[in-house]
Amino acid sequence: MSTNARAPRAPASRPAMVAALLGATTVLTTVVAAAPAAAQAWPSKAIRIVVSATPGGGVDTSSRIVGQGMAERWGQPVLIENRPGGGGAVAGDIVARSSPDGYTLKTISIGHSVLPSTHRNLSYDPERDLVPVSVMVNGPNVLVVHPSLPVKSVKELVSLARSKPGELLYASSGNAGPPHMAMELFRMLAGIDLVHVPYKGTGPGMADLVAGRVSMTFASVISVRQHVDSGRLRLLATSGAKRSASIPDVPTMAEAGVAGYAVDVWYAMFAPSATPRDILQALNSEVARILNQPAIRAKLAGQGMEPVADSLDRTAAYIRAETAKWAKVVKAAKISVE
Repeated sequence: MSTNARAPRAPASRPAMVAALLGATTVLTTVVAAAPAAAQAWPSKAIRIVVSATPGGGVDTSSRIVGQGMAERWGQPVLIENRPGGGGAVAGDIVARSSPDGYTLKTISIGHSVLPSTHRNLSYDPERDLVPVSVMVNGPNVLVVHPSLPVKSVKELVSLARSKPGELLYASSGNAGPPHMAMELFRMLAGIDLVHVPYKGTGPGMADLVAGRVSMTFASVISVRQHVDSGRLRLLATSGAKRSASIPDVPTMAEAGVAGYAVDVWYAMFAPSATPRDILQALNSEVARILNQPAIRAKLAGQGMEPVADSLDRTAAYIRAETAKWAKVVKAAKISVE
């Protein structure tokens, strides 16, 4: 036997083993307890809201209302960064790649639920990489036609379109945008053939509609109100599931004869998917608090919008349902955006 063999180590005494286990437990407890403490410190710096649209529209307006309320409540700056492009893909890429710490958020319209079906080469997965915080507000679009069109109701418009398949032109603010998707759902459910004329934004399309170069469009209440009041456009129906509080005498598309039609144009807030649940809940609760203030509700109503601010789980379920709905429309209409 070798004289260099090391003698086996004697087993540790029971008190020593207990002490070692207690020490390890203390370390683990300290690590676990540190996580809530860090979360409770949020927010401790500026929050950035990346808006997927240009200034002045519904998603920008609602983002600024919420951002101002957060800044006043939490005592931290809230920076609004407008990053339009790609139907919301530009803003989505920025936020999906950001740290999931609650300091970088995204706001977008229903385009978020359209992107997975229309954009084949996205740099991120909208459903996997982003998590909904809250649908902030919604507000229906309205169906308006040029007064030269001999119709005064949706039923008359459907009859006219069926008598002139492929002849009536409709404007949109761009391919796969909310007006385009709203009109494609109308076309499908009514069984009519309309011609899509996409524009680079709402303004150019509205100018051509008022001039009579196209026949119809879906647009926000606030963007058409002056034209309807002056008689330059005729308002037929609202797109939402229920009547708009700002124009309660105008029927919905479903009430006007298009069974199953409902398109609420919503504006929602998203965060990176790995954001801690307690931070998501804090954001969700704050959005609800801000938007349910009477002065804010009145301001939104003046722009044809209503607060939603539902719970995290119901918001997630709603976004999933919207994504599934628009996937069917995109497939049926063969819409693609490269």
